[in-house]
Amino acid sequence: MKSLERSAEDSLSTAIDFPASWAVFSLARSHRALAASKLATIGLFPSQELILMQLWDADGQSQKSLGRTQRFDHSTIAKSVRRLENAGLVRREKSHADGRVTLVFLTDTGRALKSPVLAIWAELERRTVKGLTTDERAQFTALADKILPNLE
Repeated sequence: MKSLERSAEDSLSTAIDFPASWAVFSLARSHRALAASKLATIGLFPSQELILMQLWDADGQSQKSLGRTQRFDHSTIAKSVRRLENAGLVRREKSHADGRVTLVFLTDTGRALKSPVLAIWAELERRTVKGLTTDERAQFTALADKILPNLE
């Protein structure tokens, strides 16, 4: 039985009037905050690990490809890659085939972060779905996949 006292969140008109949007906002904010605290222990900011993950799958991708996959605009991906380069995790070079294209490659330091980043994401996944049944996990993913195109 729900307590007669309402939490501050329950009394927010935004949460009452727009429950789906509030749920998405709250979930994303909490997930990002947890990711940020875990990633900070290895010197990364949220989203930097996503670029590294993409490069672990296929090294030497163009900045444009990295940005498209991450849904970053040109300036955001350029800034993110520059920060990774300054941290010694990636290096950039112009494509020999097309000098207008900048390719991004992992450094040994960037490759060495694979295990700790994947461990952090495993913990994020575990905590995100804790208490959900296998069916609920599948439903959650299916619903998110169904909603995403509405927002793009």
